[in-house]
Amino acid sequence: MNFAKKYLKWISTAFVLTGILLTNLNNYPMNIFIHGLGAIGWTFAGYINNDKALMVNFGIQIPLFALGYIKVFF
Repeated sequence: MNFAKKYLKWISTAFVLTGILLTNLNNYPMNIFIHGLGAIGWTFAGYINNDKALMVNFGIQIPLFALGYIKVFF
């Protein structure tokens, strides 16, 4: 858990920012995969730190990315 508390937010932020960059570069569907990983990481970080605001913000994004995954694969 120490690793998660120490580095998970930084790694997740890198994924989110990379996903935003890929969106601006119109690199679909890679943008939703990368940004989705960041959202999952931030949701988990919110769970570890018992931060409900983080869990709500990024937890709501996960089903939205799931819709993008469905569009890609089906």
